[in-house]
Amino acid sequence: SASRSCTSDELGMELDGSIAMRITGITFVGTRTDARPAMTRFVRDVLRLTASPAVDGMDADLFSMPDGSSFAVTPGVAPTEDDRTVGFLVDDLDDARRELLSSEVEVDEEISTNAQFRYLHFRAPDGHLYELLEVRG
Repeated sequence: SASRSCTSDELGMELDGSIAMRITGITFVGTRTDARPAMTRFVRDVLRLTASPAVDGMDADLFSMPDGSSFAVTPGVAPTEDDRTVGFLVDDLDDARRELLSSEVEVDEEISTNAQFRYLHFRAPDGHLYELLEVRG
């Protein structure tokens, strides 16, 4: 059988041999709104997304997507905070956090957990809040 060499990109490595953060998908999108009951009804009745069971440690109405990702409707926030979150799934949250810190973006001081994920937020150069998530094993 023929063998094939993998590129450093396929291995998730940088050219200098260090491990690179590897995003494997968008697993979560959330919206924060003062109209939570109306938005929850809209998502369920109009968009016809399937309601998911509550997750301990998360104040949200969750909906499942066919690909396994989730959409969440959460309570509103102060006008100075973002009203949505996009969560990127990663293989190793600790390595990803170290890489974010080295890129000098604002990162949560600690990794948070709920029943489903380990996660952290970061503020990207565009000024918006994003999230990295790792499935709890």
